[in-house]
Amino acid sequence: MKLDHTAKGVYPIAPTPFSADGRIDFASIDRMTEFYREVGSTGMTVLGVMGEAPKLDNEEAVEVATRFIRRAENLPVIVGVSAPGFAIMRSLSLASMEAGAAGVMIAPPNTLRTDDQIATYYSQAIEAIGDDVPWVIQDYPLNFTVVMTPGVIRRIVTENKSCVMLKHEDWPGLEKISTLRGWQAEGAMRPISILCGNGGLFLDFETERGADGAMTGYAFPDMLVDVVRLQTIGQRDAAHDLFDAHLPLLRYEQQPGIGLAIRKYVMAKRGILASDAQRKPAGGMTALAKAEVNYLLARLERQDARAAGLAE
Repeated sequence: MKLDHTAKGVYPIAPTPFSADGRIDFASIDRMTEFYREVGSTGMTVLGVMGEAPKLDNEEAVEVATRFIRRAENLPVIVGVSAPGFAIMRSLSLASMEAGAAGVMIAPPNTLRTDDQIATYYSQAIEAIGDDVPWVIQDYPLNFTVVMTPGVIRRIVTENKSCVMLKHEDWPGLEKISTLRGWQAEGAMRPISILCGNGGLFLDFETERGADGAMTGYAFPDMLVDVVRLQTIGQRDAAHDLFDAHLPLLRYEQQPGIGLAIRKYVMAKRGILASDAQRKPAGGMTALAKAEVNYLLARLERQDARAAGLAE
């Protein structure tokens, strides 16, 4: 069930569940995986930026990835394998693929600046993990401070046949999607899947620009699934109406520093996670922040029944 360029839909970024004492909560991994399946997710992604991967040692990372993969069964799982060195990246990639992962995702280190440096890094990374492993470029300049032009993305795709997907998280980035799809239509670039991140903040128009769906986190991934589905069947206004109803909470969740705390807080309210705990070091929510989230949930309930009772 390896990943390829035809991947579409929604691959939620799964947070790593922890108990209050910092231990990995494997029961919540199972429950969250089942939830993603039940709401119509196409696949899922683990050990991403919001998966607290840097807080796991290598053995724990393999355990978490393997638990998700085995529980997911027929859902493809992409594993984030970004690491300071290629030895760790290779080890996690091979362990994940052996466990049944669909592919891996690689982000650039923040030391890269030129197109040549970026392209060389990815060629070396693929040499390390093996060119038989399908992989995803993670383009997230707001976090990694590495700016990938459409031209360097095309170069990476051209030079590495095992690259099958772009996780697009540039901001603003709508024109980048249009440029890449234009090159694909002209035959100037081979087809790849494009799934978008940034908490879904621009998903309503990203899908209209040619994105195949979303690969991001949000406390209501089922909303993301519905928006992509509605856009796919041509119900543009319905997609935008649903998206607009969630936008205040979506925006609130995108706050740097406490975004994951907010997401876990709401996911715990929904019964997806047993606890909203993060592994230390971690930022938390004040009582005022929780009150503001509850206010947004109460307002959302008027438009989407999935928020019913969560503000209590």
